[in-house]
Amino acid sequence: MDFGFSEEQDLLRKSARDFLAKECPIPFVRRMMEDETGFTGEVWRKMADLGWMGLVFPEDVGGSGLDMVDLVVVLEEMGRMVMPGPFFSTVLLGGMALAEGGSEEQKRRYLTKLAAGELKATVAILEPSARWDASGIEARAEPDGEGFRLTGTKLFVPDAHVADLLLVAARTGGGGAEGISVFALELPATGVTVEPLKTLDQTRKLCEVTLDGVAAGRGALVGGEGRGWPLLERVMDRAKVGLCAEMCGGAERVLEMSVDYAKIRVQFDRPIGSFQAIQHKCANMLLQVESSKSATYYAAWAVAKDVPEAPLAAAMAKAYTSDAYRIVAGDGIQIHGGIGFTWEHDMHLYFKRAKHSELTFGDAVWNRDRVADLIDI
Repeated sequence: MDFGFSEEQDLLRKSARDFLAKECPIPFVRRMMEDETGFTGEVWRKMADLGWMGLVFPEDVGGSGLDMVDLVVVLEEMGRMVMPGPFFSTVLLGGMALAEGGSEEQKRRYLTKLAAGELKATVAILEPSARWDASGIEARAEPDGEGFRLTGTKLFVPDAHVADLLLVAARTGGGGAEGISVFALELPATGVTVEPLKTLDQTRKLCEVTLDGVAAGRGALVGGEGRGWPLLERVMDRAKVGLCAEMCGGAERVLEMSVDYAKIRVQFDRPIGSFQAIQHKCANMLLQVESSKSATYYAAWAVAKDVPEAPLAAAMAKAYTSDAYRIVAGDGIQIHGGIGFTWEHDMHLYFKRAKHSELTFGDAVWNRDRVADLIDI
């Protein structure tokens, strides 16, 4: 069996790596961490010109018609460079939600612009309960004439401060997974307040979004009234896989940096890489990276083919890779010693991204519970 990437995918990877090395070096990442928006329009337009925004969307909306495995190739390279900006929230969250549940009119109106790089989108799911399941959705969408009024608070919404379109999960009915609907709100909108949050990883901009009686017509419903949770589960499965790809890329880069340092750092008149303790640590890091890749690639194939075990594969990949990236990033800092703890060194960027990614869409414990549920334990 051939488990390798195709020639086209290898070319896509090389193109992505070359582009990011030029347009998104670490000094650029550090500048964007201090920048309020967290990205530049110039780099965004260049990515759009490469077709990255529309990579996995149908050709009839201006996309390339490729699948999740192809997107994983690009996301790995983004993870290697801890790339900042709203690409993930726009493509993996907002774009996937529209592609999976949007009406034909919504796809023409929004997805076409998104694929062209003319629209940035995000999805607001998490609330003060910090639950990633349906029970965590408490925001309300009350009937109001021919539409609804949305009220509630959403936390840690990625890139909401620069989004043109906000997809919000709110309750139009009962508890649990029933009665959750998704609404597409064009920003700015009356009653929507967006407050950027100061978080550990400033390469990812997160916001608190307050909804105070926001008007939404029936045309804003994505996926139909009361049918929002199955849509959100599909979106989160795909987003988990995409996040795992980023984590694989970041972990691999940490491993490379650590091995290179172990070869040149001399202690007791010999490179520290000659000591068994360092060798075994690097070997374990390689095992973590390669195992994460295997789980991620399988999950990418599963969601791309929409096979029944796709939700299980996504949860397994997220559970394993969340732990793996955190462990690899921590070991990388240990190998670098005191210098690895300094602001000037790049290792802390990867460790912070690892911690951020670990908690997004549920940590390893949460996703192991999800695995247990899916296998009926």
